[in-house]
Amino acid sequence: MTTSVSRSWDQAAALVMHLQETICTAVEQFEPVARFVVDDWTSEGAGGAIAGRGSTRVIADGSVFEKGGVNTSIASGSRLPPSLLAQRPELEGCSFVVAGVSVVLHPQNPHVPTTHCNYRYFEARRPDGTVASWWMGGGADLTPYYPRLDDVRHFHATLREACDRHDASFYPAFKAWCDRYFYLKHRRETRGVGGIFYDYLDENGYGESENRVAFAQPHGLDAMLSFMHDAGRAFIDAYMPIVERRKDDAYGERERSFQLLRRGRYVEFNLIYDRGTHFGLQSGGRTESILMSLPPLVRWEYAARPVPGSPEAELQHYLQPRNWFATDPFAVVAE
Repeated sequence: MTTSVSRSWDQAAALVMHLQETICTAVEQFEPVARFVVDDWTSEGAGGAIAGRGSTRVIADGSVFEKGGVNTSIASGSRLPPSLLAQRPELEGCSFVVAGVSVVLHPQNPHVPTTHCNYRYFEARRPDGTVASWWMGGGADLTPYYPRLDDVRHFHATLREACDRHDASFYPAFKAWCDRYFYLKHRRETRGVGGIFYDYLDENGYGESENRVAFAQPHGLDAMLSFMHDAGRAFIDAYMPIVERRKDDAYGERERSFQLLRRGRYVEFNLIYDRGTHFGLQSGGRTESILMSLPPLVRWEYAARPVPGSPEAELQHYLQPRNWFATDPFAVVAE
């Protein structure tokens, strides 16, 4: 499939590649030996797969990170996948172009949280090549095993500062959306302690069609690209100081076993609920890149329950939506 490069798609592609380089550099600063293996790829779109290019970068068996991936995809497809059409049925018959970066980091030390971020630009095009709709989506979230309130507050405060530089309404709305999205309904718990999540963000507003929030004043494409850059940069500033503080904390087999058990929840979310996983597989994307987010080792245990009062039991207090800046975040569940 041959697709012309629009100004916005070109800018977004340059931005995601810049974020990839910046994040990979930040990760490698923790690693004396391990480095990202770079797998650059191109696809002509044969057999219904998406066409385009990208770079899958994976680091493994490091001293700090057991596995991590920082992927970019700058691609196009002839039709929208079912998971997206379910949200935007009015775009039936459109082709699409997308530019995105996706990051997942699984640490060795159970005291260092797993983290994820994803930022993308999406453009739907009519059969005549005109743009039917464009939007941005993404966010960042934190999944600790042995959470520390000061770490959680730092992560959220950094993301809030980035949001507030663009619109004071962003953080409360995107934080609440993150709490709703990264929720395992079958477990009745959040995947972690949240962060921000947004989708269908364009110059006029954000949200799915039935829950659309309109801006009082349009923000414009350049402003939205600037927010995408700042949110991506904030992910580094939000997460890397936590890694620095916790990477040398002592742990043993007990903590490692609990980490592997909780990683099972991460796998459950990504395979059952994650939009990016569904979109990638349904659009014929690269399976290895899509499933890069899964941890290298994981375990499940039937009806596992932590011992009451144990450090492992403490995690449960964090697995509901909370106002992390309240004097006592655990007094009530956030709305």
